[in-house]
Amino acid sequence: METTIGQFFESVNNFFTGADQIPWCDRDIIAGCEREVAEANTGCSAQTKSECLMQLSWALVHSRQQDDVQRGIAMLEASLDGISNHLQIRERLYLLAVGYYRIADYPRSRQMVERCLEITPDWRQALALKKNIEDRIIRDGVIGVGIAVFTTIGLVAGGVAAALVRRP
Repeated sequence: METTIGQFFESVNNFFTGADQIPWCDRDIIAGCEREVAEANTGCSAQTKSECLMQLSWALVHSRQQDDVQRGIAMLEASLDGISNHLQIRERLYLLAVGYYRIADYPRSRQMVERCLEITPDWRQALALKKNIEDRIIRDGVIGVGIAVFTTIGLVAGGVAAALVRRP
């Protein structure tokens, strides 16, 4: 029983805080990935450069800094051109979905994750992200409706109070 109650309070807390299971990335990791990309540009194979850029893109879209996330999105979008390998496309689309999720562009994030699922319909990671996106859309909708309702109630109460004050 205590476990059930604990899970209930945790789910309520996650609902209001918007917690998700997508990892975050520190500036130190991003800086390390940037160093690896710089080193890869000095005489490494195209494959090594590509792997380093993917690691940097991953780190950027998982950052807490919006500028980093935007940079990661731009890198991933640019890297989609010319790729024919379905698994590489899927990975980039997934990371784009994470990036758009991080900047709260939920419709675009859902679009990217659905494209991932067209390639691999049973990919658990993409399915989990899709659920997070849908939960966030619902949560934001509920909060938006709540704000609208309280605003309306406040306006009506203010109008009634003003009318009562004006009565002789």
